[in-house]
Amino acid sequence: MNPLVSVIVPLYNAAPFIVEALESIVASTYRPIEVIVMDDGSKDDSLRVAQDFASAHPEVRVLHQPNSGASAARNNAIRASRGEYILPVDADNRIHPLYIEEAEAVLASRPEVRVVSCRAEFFGDRTGEWITPPFSKQLLARKNMIDTCAMYRRADWDQTLGYMTTCAAREDWDMWLSLFELGGEFVRLPDIRLYYRVRAGSKRVQDRALKRKLIDEINRRHPAYMQRYLGGKLHYHRSWSRFLNLFYSAKQVGEFDRWQQGEVIFSRRNILRLTEGVVVKQFAIPNLLRGLWYGLLGRSKARRSYEYAQWMQGLTPAPVAYREERMCGILRDSWYACRESECRHTFNELIGAPQYPQRKQILQAIGRFTAELHRRGILHRDYSGGNILFNDDGSCIQVIDLNRIRFGRHLSREQRLGNFERLNIDREALHLIADGYASVTGEDANQVAEYIIAHRWYKHVKQGITNL
Repeated sequence: MNPLVSVIVPLYNAAPFIVEALESIVASTYRPIEVIVMDDGSKDDSLRVAQDFASAHPEVRVLHQPNSGASAARNNAIRASRGEYILPVDADNRIHPLYIEEAEAVLASRPEVRVVSCRAEFFGDRTGEWITPPFSKQLLARKNMIDTCAMYRRADWDQTLGYMTTCAAREDWDMWLSLFELGGEFVRLPDIRLYYRVRAGSKRVQDRALKRKLIDEINRRHPAYMQRYLGGKLHYHRSWSRFLNLFYSAKQVGEFDRWQQGEVIFSRRNILRLTEGVVVKQFAIPNLLRGLWYGLLGRSKARRSYEYAQWMQGLTPAPVAYREERMCGILRDSWYACRESECRHTFNELIGAPQYPQRKQILQAIGRFTAELHRRGILHRDYSGGNILFNDDGSCIQVIDLNRIRFGRHLSREQRLGNFERLNIDREALHLIADGYASVTGEDANQVAEYIIAHRWYKHVKQGITNL
C-alpha cells in the first residue's frame, strides 16, 4: 500500500479561490492522501466554503486557528497531519493531477533526495512559465529557487524549527535552507505540475517590502549554511555577498547560534529575544565613529556585557555567549546572551505603587544590594528603574544592561550616593532604600537619604518629575 501524503493548505481570505485549489488536489491520481486546510482567522467566507467542500470529500479536514500568519498555519496543520510526506499548497493555486504521484515516487525510490519540486506556470494577472535558474545549494543561500509547493518527508520537517513565524516573507526559502542543512539532494520534475496565481494582493508581491527583515532573519537562523556557501553572512546586496564577506569577520565566545531563534520580547533601539531560558540582546548598529572605535580600539557593548557578567558572579543573570560582526574592521552587529533571570520584576513597578506587596522589604533589599555593589567597587552608570530586577519578596536582586559599568577599588561618597540619582521614586521609598544601604555601610541613614534627595538626576529635575 502506498504511504499517506498530507497536503497542507493554509487559508486566509481566499473564498473565491479555495474550491478551485481543493478540486485540483482531490483530483490527484495518487492515493491515499489527506488534505488539511488550516483557516487562519479568515474574515470572509473562506472557512464556511472550505467546510462545505470538506463535507463532500472525506479526505479533506478543515481546522481553524486565530489569525497568526501562513507559517503558523502550515506548522499547526503539519503537526495535525499523519502522512509520511508533506506537500504544502497555497489556497489560491492549483496542482496537476500527476504531481503528488510523481513527487512521491522520487522520494520513495531515492532516499538521498530531500525535496522534490516541479516546473510552474503563472495564471491570473500574469501568464507564462515561471523560469527558475538551475538549482544549487550555493545559489539557494542568496535567493529562493523553490516554490512553497514542494514535497518533503515529515520526518525531515520534524528535525527543523518549522516554518519561520518571525518574518512574514519567503518563509518557504527559510524552510528549504533548514532542510538542506540536513544534507541531501534536490529534484525538479521535468513537467509543469504547479499553477501559480498572481494577483495584486498576493503574498509574493507583498513580500518585496520585507527584504531587509527577511535577510536579517535568514542570517539569524542559518549562520552555518551562510558561512559554508557564502563565506559569511548574507548581505542586503545579496549578489555581492561572497565578495563583501572577503572583508567580513565574526568573533564568537560561547555557544550562541541556537539561542538566536527566540521570540522577540522587546524591540526598540535594541532587540531582546527569549528561548529556552536564554535572553539574547541584539545591540543597535553603531554609527561610523563608534563602529570604528568598537571595531579597532575599544570593546563592544556585547563583549563588555559578557566579561562584566563573569566578574559579577550572581549579581546579574549568568552570561552564556557574545558575538561580534565586523566589516573592514568596523563593528556592525553584536549580540549578548545570558540566562533568564529568576527576578521577574523591575524597580519601575514600585514607582507610584505605595501598596505594592512587601514594598518596604523590597526597597530595603535594593538598598543593601546597591551597597554590596559599591563594596565590590562596582559602579553601574545606568542604574535606572528598568535595569534593577527583583523577585517576589526581594530575596534576590540583580542588575542588567551591564555595558556601562565601571570597576574600581574605591568609590567616593559622591560616586556611591550619586548612583541613586535615576531612581525616580517617592521620598518615603528613598528613605527605605537609604535605610537598607546604611545598614551595610554603617552611615547615618537620614544623611544618606538627604544626599540622595538633594542630588536628583538633572533630567528629572528639569522635567519636573522627581516624584518627591
